[in-house]
Amino acid sequence: MEKLIIAHDLGTSGNKATLFTTKGKLVRSVTVSYDVHFFHGNYAEQDPENWWDAVCDATKAVLEGEDPTRVAAMSFSAQMQGCLVVDKNGVPLRDAMIWADQRAVKEAKELEKKLGAKRIYQITGHRVSPSYSIEKLMWLKENEPENYKKTYKMLQAKDYIIARATGNFVTDYSDASGTQALDLRKLQWSKEILDAAGIEKDKLPELKKSTDIAGCIQERVAGEIGLPAGTPVVCGGGDGPCSAVGAACIQDGEFYLTFGTSAWIGGTTSEPFIDEEQTLFCFAHVIPGKYMPCGTMQAAGSSYSYIREALCDSAPYEDLERMIESSPAGAKNLIFLPYLLGERSPRWNPDTSAAFLGIKPVHEKRDYVRAVIEGVAMNMELILQAYRKQADIRSMTLTGGGARGKAVSQILADVLDVDFHMPDNVEGATSIGAAVIAGVGVGVFGSFDEVKRFLEFKEEVRPVPSHQDEYERLKPIFDEAYQCMRPLYEKISKL
Repeated sequence: MEKLIIAHDLGTSGNKATLFTTKGKLVRSVTVSYDVHFFHGNYAEQDPENWWDAVCDATKAVLEGEDPTRVAAMSFSAQMQGCLVVDKNGVPLRDAMIWADQRAVKEAKELEKKLGAKRIYQITGHRVSPSYSIEKLMWLKENEPENYKKTYKMLQAKDYIIARATGNFVTDYSDASGTQALDLRKLQWSKEILDAAGIEKDKLPELKKSTDIAGCIQERVAGEIGLPAGTPVVCGGGDGPCSAVGAACIQDGEFYLTFGTSAWIGGTTSEPFIDEEQTLFCFAHVIPGKYMPCGTMQAAGSSYSYIREALCDSAPYEDLERMIESSPAGAKNLIFLPYLLGERSPRWNPDTSAAFLGIKPVHEKRDYVRAVIEGVAMNMELILQAYRKQADIRSMTLTGGGARGKAVSQILADVLDVDFHMPDNVEGATSIGAAVIAGVGVGVFGSFDEVKRFLEFKEEVRPVPSHQDEYERLKPIFDEAYQCMRPLYEKISKL
């Protein structure tokens, strides 16, 4: 009988368990939600017990009516850049600080002062930031010394589930590269970073490949999680690198764009993808021996949902699509700066805010909606410019919820000057990535090429030359608008 694979996507708002056959057929998907606790302005924590409960509940639900002995393996795609400290028994010492937690500002500045921003970027592939795990652990050492003293290991979300399920404390290279403590080229914990941070290496978990079997389901948790004891658990990886596999970007030089709440351009390369301006950052890939460069903007789909609620009475997105199509390319010269939530790539400015520029009586609701998508696209094009300094990218895969809209995908193609290939499952990239990792890990798949079992590419979106001419005229104005606003952003942020 055909074997099954369970892929868990441990996100910020919930865990999605997806059951696939080894032929790549989707059997069932179940999501169990949990909460994030935001407080003190920039603190963001989650109870790891909620992660475990969500994994157990979702596993049982997704296997309803199925024989659990058919499961060949379970693996993970998960949120990155967290900090969960546990004791020797794997018991959490406190709630997890997740990726959105920004409290470690002082620690990030200390690390930068000791090593320099350029050196940290050269070692890790990432800009120094309070978002990363090692800065959070530095904060814990300073502010909760008793918890730090009791810490046996610092884990990421999926690593905690693995530890509880198998008894082993491990992480994979992709998640490790999101801690800002991994030497990206050597694929080992960086002594230089850890010494500067004042963190002992033995508080970090053992490093593994994403395709390594982390262990097997222990007898004592088998009933709780709904899988037989001895079921292999494959390490899996961070959600960003997993999504590259799920977008079928598995060969050197293959890239994709995901348009979701945020948006990013990622891909697969054989060498770390480092740029002088530090617009991009780079992860170790879930594909052994590869790297996953990335440039992420904060508010893509969230800008779209904002204008939907603010101006369109939460109308169906189909209605917004029709509005976009009825407005001309360039939205009658209306410019939108899509910086609702500050910005990562390409600006790296937390003080930014959104703005419409060039408003005139001629502008209608439909023009504002179109301008929002065009502003997101122009921001993504600046990220793509950083890539094009090292690679001639003329085609990409398009994934994410935003990829469902034809008007949105057309604007992206026009502004970025790329041909987009559209998979039939635009929102399942991370789960598919985790499933392929599981299959490779236990040998039911011979290679990552087996991702083709899971996807079918039925549609392609090509740029419209007349639209491109309009956008080429507006792109420098978009960039200059941000530069003109820069002196005001800090003042506005303090109002």
